[in-house]
Amino acid sequence: MNHSSGNGVFKAFTTIEIVLMAMLAAANGVMTTFLSPLNQALNGLGGPIATSTITGLYMIYGLLAYYIIRKPGTAVITYGIGAVVQSFMGSAYGIASCFVAAACYMVIAELVFAAFRYKKWNLPVLMLAGGAMVPIWFFFAARMFGYMAWGTDVLFIALGVRILSGIVMCGMLAKLLGDVLNRSGLLRRFAVSSGRRANQ
Repeated sequence: MNHSSGNGVFKAFTTIEIVLMAMLAAANGVMTTFLSPLNQALNGLGGPIATSTITGLYMIYGLLAYYIIRKPGTAVITYGIGAVVQSFMGSAYGIASCFVAAACYMVIAELVFAAFRYKKWNLPVLMLAGGAMVPIWFFFAARMFGYMAWGTDVLFIALGVRILSGIVMCGMLAKLLGDVLNRSGLLRRFAVSSGRRANQ
């Protein structure tokens, strides 16, 4: 696609932006494959609370794409592609979970950046997005995977740990990775390189 000739924040995605979203989604599919054994190991060490510490890593690819591209709809496309990739690669949690999780992530991410009118891309906003994406998926996951059997105390502690993981391992890490890639010169053709619609 070429850039839209219209004004405002709603512009078409370029081919290179779509390629980047697809690459990040594919990388997430590979990373998820390696995270599954780690998740199982953490579960053996500390149960659901321990496994909750890496929750943010499962969401980072879509938020990183949004930070780099800075266009409405980025989360929808990136998380959508990610769900398809994971379903083809196989998921230890089932195909349905791939699409439900992606839907939860994309809706919240789009709402957060829309709330700031696509003008703020600083660390607090990314941390907010990373933490905010957790609860709605946790609500569905609790019913899909039987989390309700954990008991109320464990359930709330696990949710708190997951939100913290979303803030740090999704929000903060996405900002860090985006800035590192930007300084390397690899993102010269993306909005992040010129700080478009950004308050750094």
